[in-house]
Parts: sequence; structure tokens; C-alpha cells
Amino acid sequence: MSDGVRLYSAGPLSVIGLVLLIALVILLIPLLFLGLVGAAFTRLGFSWIAALAVVLLMLFGSFVNIPLYTIRRDMIRADSGEFSYESAAAPWTPQPVWDTVISLNLGGAVIPVLVSVYLLYRAVGVLGTTILGPVGAGIVIVAVIAYFATRSVPGYGIKAPLFIPGLAALLCGLLLTGGTGLLAGVTAFVAGTAGTLLGAGIAWLPRVKDLEVPQASIGGAGMFGAIFLACILSALIT
Repeated sequence: MSDGVRLYSAGPLSVIGLVLLIALVILLIPLLFLGLVGAAFTRLGFSWIAALAVVLLMLFGSFVNIPLYTIRRDMIRADSGEFSYESAAAPWTPQPVWDTVISLNLGGAVIPVLVSVYLLYRAVGVLGTTILGPVGAGIVIVAVIAYFATRSVPGYGIKAPLFIPGLAALLCGLLLTGGTGLLAGVTAFVAGTAGTLLGAGIAWLPRVKDLEVPQASIGGAGMFGAIFLACILSALIT
């Protein structure tokens, strides 16, 4: 003891226990997340295995982009030609990007659309064609909102807001169907996925060629989080 301060040394077992506790927390958080999301998807009629399979396919599929076609830029930003210390200190200058590959994201576009078609097919079998009206209106509303809320970022691409499309789809499901249930959940799910892909993705493609990005993915970076959140929120009101 020195100046009234007590010093304690942790033994090797305490350190090992602390490391194991941290590792356990790190492992439990993703499992808890998957469990909550899987529980939300089961409300749409999926079994636990099917729900977890859909969630995992969306998450891992977000790293897979399917090339569709290539567009070529019409112009580049001209250099002013003025000397600056920043340009003089830069070891290299980035080359202009002329070609942009337009691709389709597996986890953020293909899988959500397939799930939407499946849910809509099942809902029509149970509820009849009356669901097509609210779904169509919801898609249009979410697409318009997503279009005006999305921004283009030079050097990054198209960036959709995280919460706005999902909340818009949630309100469409509640208001267009008059409450919660299967009709509301399917309406919100289809409107959230298709509306976001149309408004924040396809409608913005004409502006991609001047953003100086080598690839623009429909449903990928800048858009996947909004679509994934829209799927979860729509499942919660079923």
C-alpha cells in the first residue's frame, strides 16, 4: 500500500473469464438480432427456419452484385489548373471514372422482390384481389417519397435515407388497409421493397453516370439498409 491506495492484480483466470464474457456478448448480439428479425418474419406466415433463411440470404446476399449493363459518362469535372499545396502534396491524383456498371444486388433487390411476389400470391389466395389496390397505391406513394428523399453523392453513388421509406411503407400498410393484420403487413412489405427500389434506385439511374463511381447497385450500398428496415417494420404490423 502506498499513500492509502490499494493495488490489486488480476490473476490469469480472471483475465480469461473477462475475455470469455466479451466473446459471449459479441456472439449473443448477432444471435439476438437474428432471433428478433426472424420472429418478425414469422408473423408473415414463414416458419422459423424459412424466416431465418430469408434474413440470412438477404444479409449475405447484400455482398453479391449481379452486373446488368454499363453506361458511359458524358462529362468530367475540369481541373481549374490552379496550384495548391494540397495538390502538390498528393502522391497521386485519382483518374476520372468513365464507365459505370449498373448491377442488381442479390440481398437488397432480388430476394426482397421474390419474397414480395410470394407474399402477394399467398395474400391474393386468402384475401382475394382486393389487396391489389392498397398494394399498388402503397408502391406509388413510397416510390415518390423515396425519390425525393434520396440524394446522389459524387464519388459514392445513390444514398437512400435509412428510415423514411420504411416508415412510409408502414403508414401505407396501416392507413390504406384500415389497421393491422395480414393485409396491412403484405401491403407494407411489398410497398416498402418495390417502392424503395423504384423511387430510390431505378428512378435515379439517369443521374448515376455523372457521379464518378465505378459501380451503382440497385438495392446495394446506400439502399440495402432502407429496404431491410422496411421489411422488418412491415412484418411487425402483420
